[in-house]
Amino acid sequence: MNDRYESPLSQRYASKEMQYIFSPDKKFCTWRKLWIALAETEKELGLAITQEQIDELKAHETDINYQVAREREKLVRHDVMSHVYAYGQQCPKAKGIIHLGATSCYVGDNTDIIIMTDALKLVRKKLINVMAELAGFAREYKDQPTLAFTHFQPAQPTTVGKRATLWLHDLYLDLEDLDYVLSSMKLLGSKGTTGTQASFLELFDGDHDKCRKADEIIAAKMGFESCYPVSGQTYSRKIDTRVLNVLAGIAQSAHKFSNDVRLLQHLKEVEEPFEKNQIGSSAMAYKRNPMRSERIASLSNYVMADVMNPMLVSSTQWFERTLDDSANKRLSVPEGFLAVDGILDLYLNVVDGLVVYPKVIEKHFMAELPFMATENIMMDAVKAGGDRQELHERIRRLSMEAGKNVKEKGLDNNLLELIAADPAFGLTMEELERTMEPARYVGRAPKQVEEFLEEVIQPVLNKNQEILGMKAEITV
Repeated sequence: MNDRYESPLSQRYASKEMQYIFSPDKKFCTWRKLWIALAETEKELGLAITQEQIDELKAHETDINYQVAREREKLVRHDVMSHVYAYGQQCPKAKGIIHLGATSCYVGDNTDIIIMTDALKLVRKKLINVMAELAGFAREYKDQPTLAFTHFQPAQPTTVGKRATLWLHDLYLDLEDLDYVLSSMKLLGSKGTTGTQASFLELFDGDHDKCRKADEIIAAKMGFESCYPVSGQTYSRKIDTRVLNVLAGIAQSAHKFSNDVRLLQHLKEVEEPFEKNQIGSSAMAYKRNPMRSERIASLSNYVMADVMNPMLVSSTQWFERTLDDSANKRLSVPEGFLAVDGILDLYLNVVDGLVVYPKVIEKHFMAELPFMATENIMMDAVKAGGDRQELHERIRRLSMEAGKNVKEKGLDNNLLELIAADPAFGLTMEELERTMEPARYVGRAPKQVEEFLEEVIQPVLNKNQEILGMKAEITV
């Protein structure tokens, strides 16, 4: 099919698992599951529905006659009633009780909640696998000193592993948000055309308890603990906003990670995976572009912008419902999930293959370390009898001279030589070089990595052992 548009989210980015969750088969099979649950519930609550009718509905739960539904929709211009009709063609005995008392949102909105819940569970699985991979990386490089950066200027050193915990902590915060939203997902239930359950109250001869019980039974049959307590015809569209806010949060974290990797790759300190036959540039054959991290950034921008859609939909709904949500929801919710699915696959793939170059890291580190060691050097000189105020001024001037040599003349940092030549410090070059041990300058970074992984991350991984071990395949 090369003569029409196909979404790159399906062609290039999202996994088959996520694509299935938002597929027609998943949607319309769920509609039928809901119709079966409704019929069973109404039978259990005393309506004249037979087991034979329910068995007939179950026999055709998955063999959806799409062509009949499509032809019917051309005639009646209503997707739900077209599928009611198509189901009825396959189930002549149950035809009269399909969708009994319900409005379109019974299948439409309940299905949306079920699909978003399943999609959140898949996102959660992938998120935790990325966290596990990052935890391994942080543990492996917890002791590797590296320059830290503030304002992208060299700052007090950290370790490669400690920096990775910053990426990991962002994902941990995302997981907290995701778990909260996932735990709060409820079905719409059987609320009727304006949320009053009037049609069900009529069916159950004015029995309010049976109306309430219907929601409880349907929720249980569909795997949910409860239904939202009140609604208009639809569940509150703020639910979509809450869900996409979680996705946008993951996108923020992934974008920050991708930025850091791209900057580190520019410095030649850390590199994303680069396959044997991969081409970095059509013109510059030597190039190794961070295209996976760039794709993470690109998709993340899309998701962060996408969250605006449910906000606009939710804020502009009129009273008990309007239909200006429908077309937007069909686009924004699936695409948000498909994009995040692709982001997490890329994230997992990049972390799994990250390459660290300790020699380059050490070279950059040692070029800046003399500046950072000046406090230690000054203290050693004071212990040897020097005046702190005088030494502070001298070291300031020497640092400026060394910086000028580096920036204006392109020379190596010669601060140590300048200090050794100044008799006020009373320190030899050998004594100064002994202060240049990188591990002396990383503070608690290695221990912080150990504590964070042990106290915060490992308990999460221990609770989710059964979903660990994923590997991501990406389409370039």
